[in-house]
Amino acid sequence: MTAPPPPFTPFLGARIAVVGLGRAGLPAALRLVEWGAEVEVWDDGETARRAAEEAGLTVHNPAEDRFRADALLLSPGIPHRLPKAHPAARAAEAAGAPILCDAEFLYRAVLAAHSGARFVGVTGTNGKSTTTALIHHLLAGAGRPAVVGGNLGPAALGLNILGSDGVYTLEMSSYMLERIATLRFNVAVMLNLSADHLDRHGDMAGYAAAKARIFARQTKQDVAVLGQDDAATVAMGHGLQAQVVPISGLARQKGGIWAEGRALRDEAGTILDLGEAPALPGSHNAQNAAAAAAACFALGLSRDAVAAGLVTYPGLPHRQERVAEARGVVFVNDSKATNADSAARALASYDRVVWIAGGEAKDGGIESIAPFFPRIARAFLIGRDAPMLAQTLAAHGVAHEVAGTLDAATRAAADAAFAGAAPVVLLSPACASWDQFTGFDARGDRFRDLARAIAEETT
Repeated sequence: MTAPPPPFTPFLGARIAVVGLGRAGLPAALRLVEWGAEVEVWDDGETARRAAEEAGLTVHNPAEDRFRADALLLSPGIPHRLPKAHPAARAAEAAGAPILCDAEFLYRAVLAAHSGARFVGVTGTNGKSTTTALIHHLLAGAGRPAVVGGNLGPAALGLNILGSDGVYTLEMSSYMLERIATLRFNVAVMLNLSADHLDRHGDMAGYAAAKARIFARQTKQDVAVLGQDDAATVAMGHGLQAQVVPISGLARQKGGIWAEGRALRDEAGTILDLGEAPALPGSHNAQNAAAAAAACFALGLSRDAVAAGLVTYPGLPHRQERVAEARGVVFVNDSKATNADSAARALASYDRVVWIAGGEAKDGGIESIAPFFPRIARAFLIGRDAPMLAQTLAAHGVAHEVAGTLDAATRAAADAAFAGAAPVVLLSPACASWDQFTGFDARGDRFRDLARAIAEETT
């Protein structure tokens, strides 16, 4: 009788403190215990601590006394420097212990398993979720062993160990990237850069430096896929060791992949007419498609496999998601557009819209969207900063109304669209959702329900 294989314990004897027990933290702690680590956990919320105790974990506040772990796995949403360091982070730094994200531990575990699985990292201010999901869709469609996670979907430590033919595709936020130490991406994708999370990174230079860590430790054998549609991202290409593949949704790129109108191309010719890919509207999604194609070509996929995968990609919820259609009007849920740059990309995808926007505005409000205001037939504004957005729209002569709530705005927008204002009702808020919802997803879910109810009424 063959003896069972020994347990996989790559962190045997390691002492790891896990702070922040939300979507990623609790599964990470349990996986680290499974893999042999001595784990203590903490969350500032009593309910989360109770759930950890019920799961059999040791609950201890690492900031109460001398930090006794070898490393701190800190939830990405908890700051370790700006705007104010969490006490656990201060304790870890005082003890000289590294502060890491769960993707770092996954990478170390894969190396410990002697697997040659490759890692694809995707970042950028906008489009990273779509591009991450699209790369995984192309790989899975081509029959490659592949998993996807990180900032999108399952937490990194919730993913299983793949064999040497496998591919991990991880969406990497700036919060995660500033907490990697040895993780090296065989393919690193940097899409674009615009102002976001400046309270966390201090300024644009700090934000850019965090994003640029996607290229850390790459070698000449690796590939860096680099957006060319904004100057800040182009600048990141200087001095990289990896092979750089430029990508664009707007203009030809020598040696890269780009879109000419809706034709996705490279030096060898047309890869696909993106008109055949309904889930990828607009030039920003053309750039996302170019990035996904470049990553998958680097991983050995054929042109036919990439083209077929682009056509069948279903899209992600809350990202230009067509949720209903009635009386010739399409309702589009783009609730993930929590900043002005994201909303601009959505507005650029349609000739004429009735626009629903508002919530908690980012610095600068919506002034940067002004070039797309002529596409707005009428705007309905919601949330805390609706009056501020109304002032901007009024200054540019855009017809608008402060509706207050999403329910009121959706009904009013539908009535305007049915009356002939525009064939699209677009929820692309350009604002965070925390003033009225638990997150952009809850906001998008509510809009989807409202739009479908209106569509049912009209049939």
